Amino acid sequence: MFSLKRLIGNKGEDKATKYLKEQGYKIIERNYNLPCGEVDIIAQKNKTLVFVEVKYRTNADAFGGPIGAVTKAKQKRVINAALSYIKTKKPNYDGLMFDIIAISGDKIEHIQNAFSSDKFFI
Repeated sequence: MFSLKRLIGNKGEDKATKYLKEQGYKIIERNYNLPCGEVDIIAQKNKTLVFVEVKYRTNADAFGGPIGAVTKAKQKRVINAALSYIKTKKPNYDGLMFDIIAISGDKIEHIQNAFSSDKFFI
């Protein structure tokens, strides 16, 4: 059984998935979940592998807005899950990006290359 929070999250991820497809991304996986973290959407555009964190708010002012919810700790969990995905699945790619899609109501903001694994793994 899904919680209300999960149902709302799925709605945001559905909107983000549709948006990414419209922008020419191929969706590879959704909700890639491991004990070390989760990636909402794994996509590919050309030869770039893109790990997308989706934040959806029905009220843009709630809790600092959707972008503010992607803390350093959240970034680290996404990066850990992404690195595990790469190690396990061995995808064919030339580049790697970590994006954020922030959705407030019907407004979608796509921040490409929003954060990097460099600051966590030097």
